[in-house]
Amino acid sequence: MPWNLNTDRPIYLQLVDIISFRIISGIYSAGTKLPSVRDLASEASVNPNTMQKALAELESTGLIFANRTSGRFVTEDNSLIRDAKRKLAKEYSEEIITKLRELGLSNEEIKATIADILDN
Repeated sequence: MPWNLNTDRPIYLQLVDIISFRIISGIYSAGTKLPSVRDLASEASVNPNTMQKALAELESTGLIFANRTSGRFVTEDNSLIRDAKRKLAKEYSEEIITKLRELGLSNEEIKATIADILDN
């Protein structure tokens, strides 16, 4: 997932979303060390203070933890990662279903459309 940042939301929240997605999808696997704040900030083309704020937010969710002498690591709690994945999948699904309802599709038509996509 590229660092596609825009002006519609605070940058640090977008960074939280991107890093969370990378953890949930396994790009940053459980227990692995994250790149340094400076490296992440450079990669994302943001101020290190902004990246630090995003990482602090991720620490508060439990998806990452800091080891003062060794840096930051992805949680090894697979149930926490699985719960975050389910939550994100639900959010994505709700967005899609809302758009399909705006198109005028009924629940049955939505189910049929999704089933058709999954079958192909």
